[in-house]
Amino acid sequence: MGDTAPSDLSSHARFALKMQRAVGRVVSPLTTAAVGWFLRGFLRLRFVDIAPLRRAYREHRQRSDAPLLICGNHLTMIDSALIAYALASPAWYVAHFSSLPWNMPDRTTFASKPWQRLLTYLYKCLPVARGGSREEVAGSLARFAHLLQRGDVGLVFPEGGRSRTGRIEVESAAYGVGRMVKAVPGCRVLCVYLRGDAQQEYSGVPERGDTIRARMAWLEPKSDHGGLRGSRDIARQILARLSELEQEHFDAAA
Repeated sequence: MGDTAPSDLSSHARFALKMQRAVGRVVSPLTTAAVGWFLRGFLRLRFVDIAPLRRAYREHRQRSDAPLLICGNHLTMIDSALIAYALASPAWYVAHFSSLPWNMPDRTTFASKPWQRLLTYLYKCLPVARGGSREEVAGSLARFAHLLQRGDVGLVFPEGGRSRTGRIEVESAAYGVGRMVKAVPGCRVLCVYLRGDAQQEYSGVPERGDTIRARMAWLEPKSDHGGLRGSRDIARQILARLSELEQEHFDAAA
């Protein structure tokens, strides 16, 4: 399967994305506040030392319009919300809606029921069927790449799923994230490693009252290889950087 080609996106697909973005922006004061309450009020999570991350993310978005893809480690089912919150406040996202990341969650897990499909629509998600047909996956990647090219931010998990060992496995890099980076010229990658102090392995949500710590690093992965080999090479570079952030996390905790 070749690289994604956003320029091949149909006018219908472009209009659908434009409408979803417009609706999401209108309801963003409610949706972002709801996430903030869920993380801080209901789960009582404590985010520490995220001020430098938020400042760096804010400054980057203010000075650069280059396509940006956020890549994070994956331990819980709400990692996309945790990472987004670590990078900016709900109020800031309302004022800078393009900086609130789009996601590509698993359709079976997150969008199989009508109410789930509504939520994923409002929360800037493009559900994709894991193991779906080549055409369907390519279409999803094309829509995601189109959004990155027009200035919105994307968020993906290069491991492809929640880590069953609780640690990043570089050799298990999926090629999808590499294809995405190759498909969007000039795409920069922001690696974000995030973990709760009580998080030992994968789970549905972090332990209630847990302390969340995050680290970030900028990356512009490149590969001299083409096709699938080049995509895997880029994906491995991203996971290797996340693995380095993971080691820094545990070294600091020792």
